[in-house]
Amino acid sequence: MASIVDTRRDQMFPRLATEEIDRIRRFGDIVQVEAGARLARAGEPSPGLMVVLRGRARISRRDARDESHLIVEHEPGQFVGELAQLSGRPSLVDVAAATDLEALVIAPDRLRAVLVAEAELGERIMRALILRRVALIETGAGGPIIIGRAADAEVIRLSGFLARNGHPYQQLDPDTVDCARVLVERFSVDEAELPIVLCPGGQLLRRPSNAELARCIGMVGKLDADRLYDVAVVGAGPAGLATAVYAASEGLSVLVLDTRAFGGQAGASARIENYLGFPTGVSGMALMARAYNQAQKFGAHLAIPDEVATLDCEGEPGESGGPSRYQLTLASGETTKARTVVIASGARYRRLEVRDLDRFEGSCVHYWASPLEAKLCAGQEVALVGAGNSAGQAAVYLASQVAKVWLIVRGESLAASMSRYLIERIASLPNIAVIVRSEIVELEGEAGQLQAVRWRRLDTGEETRRAISHLFLFIGAAPNTGWLTQCQVELDNHGFVRTGADLGPGHPTLQTSRHGVFAIGDARAGSVKRVAAAVGEGAQVVAAIHAYLSEPVTGA
Repeated sequence: MASIVDTRRDQMFPRLATEEIDRIRRFGDIVQVEAGARLARAGEPSPGLMVVLRGRARISRRDARDESHLIVEHEPGQFVGELAQLSGRPSLVDVAAATDLEALVIAPDRLRAVLVAEAELGERIMRALILRRVALIETGAGGPIIIGRAADAEVIRLSGFLARNGHPYQQLDPDTVDCARVLVERFSVDEAELPIVLCPGGQLLRRPSNAELARCIGMVGKLDADRLYDVAVVGAGPAGLATAVYAASEGLSVLVLDTRAFGGQAGASARIENYLGFPTGVSGMALMARAYNQAQKFGAHLAIPDEVATLDCEGEPGESGGPSRYQLTLASGETTKARTVVIASGARYRRLEVRDLDRFEGSCVHYWASPLEAKLCAGQEVALVGAGNSAGQAAVYLASQVAKVWLIVRGESLAASMSRYLIERIASLPNIAVIVRSEIVELEGEAGQLQAVRWRRLDTGEETRRAISHLFLFIGAAPNTGWLTQCQVELDNHGFVRTGADLGPGHPTLQTSRHGVFAIGDARAGSVKRVAAAVGEGAQVVAAIHAYLSEPVTGA
């Protein structure tokens, strides 16, 4: 299969005309270096986008043996950089002067200004940055190296975390890859310590958490506890990202926090076919990645993964009787402040009420259906529980990768909870069997490996047992609002956040029982559980935020 470098090279490596370079000179500084000088190193912060004015710049990557491999050489008119340069994160590649070199260096904040001020040129630059990141993801170049067995639950967790955050990585099995085995021996790694992760900067991690890995590769850094943001958005699903895009584009300072990855549940959808403007459909990951990049373009600060533990509503007195600033405390112990808070924390996946489920979660029980999970069960039979659109999208996607999908539903049919186009698609696929009025009653296996699934008919009690090694669960979600307890934001009986008219006539739209604290998306009581609705609320809440911030301060 042809790589993206082969099919879209001209868009990946455009050459800027002299007049185009002249227009953006005011955004950067000229640097001159001798041949061999290092301009950026993988794992270390990069100075920004570099437009080559004279000479050549060599872009290379390092492999698990620390050997260098040429990616491309940039000539005058071309530029060095990818998405990391947009946000000031560490470089994913090594950059050196192949000859004596003169370049225009544009720092990340000034690069974002270029993208906004020069619309047409900015579009070409942005497209190149995105395509270069896609190419790095294709090869794993520039990312951390995970050494462990593919079926290991910890390897699946780490690989999934990086994939869902659009970050390149490589996974090497020490049983089959010589250099992986050598690294295990060199660092005296015990079997119980696998997987290990080798970060681009040379650090070695043993069975790291997602947060530890993120900090090692520079995905997140330390927050400035003294900075006061206009808006803190908790949750980076479609609602939260929409808020970030609209708020940041209108000049508000925005911080977005999420405990796992951008995209939320929408990012887990293999294909969304009823989203306005995409007649051929779009994967949830592709749609959410565009929103994530768009938020960065406008200058939103995205801190992922950073989990919010509590919201403190006892701030300094201010507008409308509420505090003039709110403090959020993270699970790491860090704190940050904002004048307004948007609750977009969505929902947590519901777990199946069946014995021993936790023994198989992570390795054999999945809550996503991405290429990573599909690769694990390619050519096998799988079971999938759920009757909503997410379940339907997952079933259709998996059917293209596996031998058979057993779609298990408690109801009489799919009609009450799934879109018609998905029902028709499922009916047309011969390797999807819909099992109605049934529920899973037992999981069988040992040593953390699922071997069989047993389900029972609710009407007859008849049981069926199938040799199945992978189970997918799409059975809805519970509101992720536990972190609001200290702030005492008013919730309904199911844990969803009450807003607007639900709190009384004339109460501001999307505002919670706390002035300056808003709720949108799946976490909000009464919300429509659709991607388009979440995006709409994300745009709508920005108007509500402006209205709140424009209110006179009491006592002024």
